[in-house]
Amino acid sequence: MSPEEVVGRLRSGMTIGIGGWGSRRKPMALVRALLRSGITDLTVVAYGGPDVGMLAAAGRIRKLVAAFVTLDSIPLEPHFRTARQQGTLELMEVDEAMFMWGLHAAANRLPFLPVRAGIGSDVMRVNPGLRTVTSPYEDGETFVAMPALRLDAALVHVNRADRSGNGQYLGPDPYFDDLFCEAADAAYLSCERLVDPADGFGKDVVPQSLLVKRHAVAGVVEAPNGAHFTSCAPDHDRDEAFQKLYASTSWPEFAARFLPPDGDERQYWSAVQAWHEEQK
Repeated sequence: MSPEEVVGRLRSGMTIGIGGWGSRRKPMALVRALLRSGITDLTVVAYGGPDVGMLAAAGRIRKLVAAFVTLDSIPLEPHFRTARQQGTLELMEVDEAMFMWGLHAAANRLPFLPVRAGIGSDVMRVNPGLRTVTSPYEDGETFVAMPALRLDAALVHVNRADRSGNGQYLGPDPYFDDLFCEAADAAYLSCERLVDPADGFGKDVVPQSLLVKRHAVAGVVEAPNGAHFTSCAPDHDRDEAFQKLYASTSWPEFAARFLPPDGDERQYWSAVQAWHEEQK
């Protein structure tokens, strides 16, 4: 599929999970296609990075479920900060482990899973809708009943994929991309390079790197540098210079130059390359 074909299957009002972690291995080509569409009123579920910042700045998010929103080398995503301070989105902020168990619950078609994280913290205060559950066994321990984070669609990015939807990561961390796919009604996988199933994923690759399984994937997009400006090790590092530009530029100015509504990925890369040439 193309990024535009993926976005063509999405609708306003959906709950969309976005894989990756902070400013690492985010499916930015798919996010950019989403930004060029008219889709809005989204509930976004993510370990947030510039995906969340851009969608928030563009006014596309109604509710955000996140453990954090960061650019890694820039601790707090500035466009998310602005949206949060202006109160333009609803926020469900939970512990990282609670978030993970919410995905596990959805992947296993459970309404919730019990988790110790959150007990004794302000997570319960800032999320008054959360409930606790008591163990039915002799221990009688109380847990947070983390609700399932069920997704209408998931967008994730990996290093390699085949046409059947099997996805492989080659970097240092799988993050939780497999859970995003399994928690969704439909998952869309972008990759740095599409591999021929006849050739496989390489003889020296350990099986654990085959992160995403085809049964959980509805479509595959070959998107070289599709995580830009976030990192996708070992294929490419984070474009730190461009990320600093993004963080220090007003959203209207950034969007007008790099993400015009009538543009596409080719236009985006032309604008990025032109900017880098200006910096030389």
